[in-house]
Amino acid sequence: MFDRPLATPLILLSALAIGSSANAQPISVTDQYDRSITLDGPAERIVTIPIPAAAMVIAIDGGTDRLAGMHPSSRSALMEGILGEFFPAAQEIPAEFVGDGFAPNVEEVLQLDPDLVIQWGTRGDDIVLPLTDAGLDVLTLAYGTEELTREWIDIIGSVTRNEDKSARLIDWRDEVLQTVQDDLSGVSDGDRPRVVYFLRFLSSLRVAGEGTYNDFYIDLAGGQNPADGASGWLNVDPEQIIAWDPEVILLNGFESDLSPQDVYDNPLFSGVSAVRDGRVYQVPLGGYRWDPPSQESPLMWMWLAEILQPDQVDYPLRDAIADAYGWIYGQTPSTAQIDAVLRLEANGEAAGYDVFSAN
Repeated sequence: MFDRPLATPLILLSALAIGSSANAQPISVTDQYDRSITLDGPAERIVTIPIPAAAMVIAIDGGTDRLAGMHPSSRSALMEGILGEFFPAAQEIPAEFVGDGFAPNVEEVLQLDPDLVIQWGTRGDDIVLPLTDAGLDVLTLAYGTEELTREWIDIIGSVTRNEDKSARLIDWRDEVLQTVQDDLSGVSDGDRPRVVYFLRFLSSLRVAGEGTYNDFYIDLAGGQNPADGASGWLNVDPEQIIAWDPEVILLNGFESDLSPQDVYDNPLFSGVSAVRDGRVYQVPLGGYRWDPPSQESPLMWMWLAEILQPDQVDYPLRDAIADAYGWIYGQTPSTAQIDAVLRLEANGEAAGYDVFSAN
């Protein structure tokens, strides 16, 4: 199921002063690019530049107190989603220090006085070295697989000294992953609907190919991805979509003006099975967008399995959301908030979506 066997845990904790309190003990971590970092204790002021990282810190720490700064897109995702309601103070967290291509303004970062900066390691040294050259501790992350996401959870749990919370998040992933695999183990290839995920629809037609996280959960949830003949992200033309004839279309949560109606209204796709059968769905937005990997991915797996294999699974997803948010964020969502997470307004008329209704 994973791209490669799970690695030996990356996190090493060492107490250098016998008898000192846990919070006074230094923390040593190895990030996802084999860079070693030692902190004097738990990071109290964290600047996150990778967009999903801010919500991950909130989930593991149970609040926004440690966030000294974050990417503007992180803040917009928080404020558009339920975390903006749970933690309205997130609106005030600085986010203007990041430019194009995740390049930070180092002087502005220094003014935030972080004891840890989290940055992408996938985009070259140009966005990392200016930070380390300024004397900042920088933890670099990779992206895109279930294994790497688990490592994010481990690492952030370690630097915030929330190892118990990280372990619970990973145990939850294990439990839901096994449940979905077991429930759908008997589904034949012929009973797996063709599913296309659009990372972009309005500005271009960009779909998920083989090796993407979206390809992973389409397969897990009982679908098949006709775009998996090529790896990574694919820019395609309408003719290719028509040729694939997806039976289910999933729409990203990144294009703020996008809705299923944009697909239904496009005359080029009027003959596509997903359009004819009303099976176009916008992916939910919870504590973070559910389409990329996040702390809430198990909820995404259950949601998609209900859509793709309604005769095989019957998950009480609303209850699962309420329970998970209670122990992850310390907040119990209202009925209206769960409706918003599931995008009932946008998806409510889609085939089979009434299963997610409160009534």
